[in-house]
Amino acid sequence: MDYAYYELLARAQAWTQSALAEGRISAEQARALLTLDQRSPEQLFGTENANAASRPLIVAFMGGTGVGKSSLLNRLAGQAIAKAGVERPTSREVTLYHHQSLAINKLPTGLPLESVKISPHDDGDNAHVVWIDMPDFDSVELSNKRLVLEWLPHIDVLLYVVSPERYRDNKAWQLLLAEGAKHAWLFVMNQWDRGQREQFDDFKQQLAKAGFDDPLIVRTSCTEPDGDEFSELLKQLRVLAGRQNLVELEKRHEQLRRQQLRQCLEQLAENFSRQAHGRLLQQLELHWQQARSNLEQGLVWPIQQLSQHWARNLGQKHDIKIWDDWAQNRLQDLLDELVLEAAQHHIPSRPLKTALQAVRDNAEKTVITQSELMGRQAMLKPGNGMQRFLIKFTGMCETVLPLAAMAVVGYQVYSGYYHSAADAWAYLGANFAIHSVLLIGLSWLIPFFLHKKLQPSLETAAARGLQKGLQLALASILAEIKHIVQTEQQRNEVLSQQLANMMEQCAGEAMKPIDKQSLLGRVLVESR
Repeated sequence: MDYAYYELLARAQAWTQSALAEGRISAEQARALLTLDQRSPEQLFGTENANAASRPLIVAFMGGTGVGKSSLLNRLAGQAIAKAGVERPTSREVTLYHHQSLAINKLPTGLPLESVKISPHDDGDNAHVVWIDMPDFDSVELSNKRLVLEWLPHIDVLLYVVSPERYRDNKAWQLLLAEGAKHAWLFVMNQWDRGQREQFDDFKQQLAKAGFDDPLIVRTSCTEPDGDEFSELLKQLRVLAGRQNLVELEKRHEQLRRQQLRQCLEQLAENFSRQAHGRLLQQLELHWQQARSNLEQGLVWPIQQLSQHWARNLGQKHDIKIWDDWAQNRLQDLLDELVLEAAQHHIPSRPLKTALQAVRDNAEKTVITQSELMGRQAMLKPGNGMQRFLIKFTGMCETVLPLAAMAVVGYQVYSGYYHSAADAWAYLGANFAIHSVLLIGLSWLIPFFLHKKLQPSLETAAARGLQKGLQLALASILAEIKHIVQTEQQRNEVLSQQLANMMEQCAGEAMKPIDKQSLLGRVLVESR
């Protein structure tokens, strides 16, 4: 048993289920790989040590209704072990005929014991062959067709049984075309006592169209067995049951399984190789410039309303919404357009849309938090640096200049008083008093006036802070969107690399060409 293949298949199917759950591939894309059959002929015995060297050859009779499949098995057994005749079309029974040395007590899932009739024998000549008589593929019972399809993966050699009247059966023929490369095929034209050479030649030509250049066809008749080729059929099957042929069949099964798995992985890889996240980011930049301009212009009014409220009612609560429904809809339109363009660039849109939902949900909180923070900080330090310096300077001048003026006036008073005492002149006059008052008044009034005029508007400061906060919030939203796109790109690159690694492991040995002159060359058809 090729455990490495089944391990690889399990990994590939787990990868597919994960990618499907994330929305990176569609259910239709995943179906081909998830439905790959894990069954094989050696699993029929339910033993971990089953392999091509120790197990028997699994041979099954397959064909339409009334071609005599059950009669051939009964002839092999020398007794009636399989249902035939009128009971056949409605029978849901599979007859399994094997040597008594082979214990079959546990069938794989899908092959319940209640639908199987097991008949052991002691014929040493057929000890290395397990014979299976399956229900008619074209019967009126749909369950029969399903049962046939359940058994097919467990079969090495299909005995395709036809009759002279029914060798062009379409349903069985379609099955041959679909399953041709997966099995070895021997062809039996039964009821040959009623057949003609033209029918045999026509059947051979039909097989050539299916890829069998030199098919192994035997002619049998259960009613007139003398001289037919039934013994040749048994002989060829015993040769195929040889160890070397079983090993070759098993290698071919393994190569076909790996080839099919690789084809499925390659189809999935195409979905990841055409992605263009770089172009998507460029488109985002272009659309964002327009969206940001619209948002900044459209939010001027609510920013003015809030700045007026703060200037008049500092510290009080408000119900003014900076980020309103209009702004949320503009952002929603941008994100929806981004998702559509991702799909156009063959980037999985579902996981991107899911990741961008967080941006939609948090946009209002981000804008309000950032803008109000910057608005409050602006109101704590209104104006620019030069304004704040001049305000401090004029405030200081309001105190220093009047004091300086009063010092000058005081000095003049003292000096006048001193000299007047010596000269007996009056030292105070009306002009001096008026000038002194004017000097002291102007020294206070001028810096006071300038200080008042230089005071920045709280409303203007709040509006400027809110606008700056809005710009920072929008930049934060853009950065988050870019991060999501880049994260999606990284995730897809990881998945793509995992696919490449599994495809590399699928390589195995190259399928060897079949020697058309050998027995295997006659019973096998090249993979198409």
